[in-house]
Amino acid sequence: MSRATLRTLLAFVALAVVMLVLPAFVNDFRAQQLAYVGIYLVALVGLNILTGYTGQISLGHGAFMAIGGYTSAILMVDHGVKDIVTIPIAIVVSGAVGVLFGLPAARLSGLYLALATFAIAVATPSVIKRFEGFTGGGSGINLFGTPELTASLTPVRIAGFELTFNNWLYYLAWVVALIGYVIGWLILRGRTGRAFRAVRDSETAAVSSGVDLTRTKVLAFGISAAYAGAAGSLFAIATTFVNPDAFPVALSIFLLVGVVVSGLGSLTGLIVGAVFIQFMPLWAQSISKSPGAPAVVYGVILILVVLALPGGASGLVSRLAQRLRHR
Repeated sequence: MSRATLRTLLAFVALAVVMLVLPAFVNDFRAQQLAYVGIYLVALVGLNILTGYTGQISLGHGAFMAIGGYTSAILMVDHGVKDIVTIPIAIVVSGAVGVLFGLPAARLSGLYLALATFAIAVATPSVIKRFEGFTGGGSGINLFGTPELTASLTPVRIAGFELTFNNWLYYLAWVVALIGYVIGWLILRGRTGRAFRAVRDSETAAVSSGVDLTRTKVLAFGISAAYAGAAGSLFAIATTFVNPDAFPVALSIFLLVGVVVSGLGSLTGLIVGAVFIQFMPLWAQSISKSPGAPAVVYGVILILVVLALPGGASGLVSRLAQRLRHR
C-alpha cells in the first residue's frame, strides 16, 4: 500500500469517526443542517466524476436530483415503500435516465454539452407540472406524517439509542455519503478512472490509446446521475415534500459552484464545497438583509474564493501537504 493511499484511508477513517460523534455536540437544528451537507456531498461526488474527472460540463444535475426525489416520494406515498428502501431504487432510475441522456450527449462537448444539460434543468419543472396526476403538479407530494417516513412522528430506536427525525436524517445522509465516497474513490483509482481522465485530458489521445469514447462518456453520465438520484432521494426525505420549486435551475448551478470551490478532478475538498452550498447563502443573508443584497454578497464571496483558491480547496490541501513534505 502506497503512502498516499494510506493517508487517504486514515483521513477517511478520521472523518467517519468525527461524523459519528458530532451529533452529540450539536443541537437538533444544526444536525439537520449538517445532514444537508452530507446530501450535497453525495451529489458533488457524482458531478465531480463527470465534470472534474471526465471533463463533461453539466448544468443539469438538479434535474437528476428531481428524478431521484420524485421516485422516492411516489414510491412512499402511492406504493407504501419505506423511505430507506426507495434510495437504491432512486439510484437505479436516475442512473438509467443518465445513461439514456448520455447516449446523444456523448456527441457533444464543451459549451454545447453545457447548454444541452442546462436545457434539461430548465425543462424539468415544467415537465413535472404537466403530469399532475402522477407528480402532484405544482403542489407536489407531501411526505410528512406518512408511516413510510422514518422517525417523522415518533423517534426511532437504533442500537439502543433514540433518534429524533433530524438525528436519524443526519446519520442516514452521512452513511450514504461515506459509502458513495468510497465507491467513487474505488472507481476513480481503477481502470475506469484512468479512462475518465484520459477523455478529459485529450479525447484524440484517449481514442488512440484504445478508450471507447462513447461508452466512457455514457458511463460517466450514468454514474454521475446515479449519485444525483441518491442525493435527490435524501433531499426529498429531508424536506418531507417534493414540488417543482424544490429543484430549481439554481440548484444545478450551485452544484457546479460547489465542485469548482472543492477543486475539479479531486475528491479531497468536496466536503468544503458541500459546506459552501449549504451555509454560504445563509451567511450572505446574515451579512445583509436588504432586498437583493444577499445575492450580491454571495457573488462577491464566490469571486474572492475563486481568485484566492484557483485550484479549489483540494489545491490548497495539496500545496500545504507539499510544503510540509519539503520541510
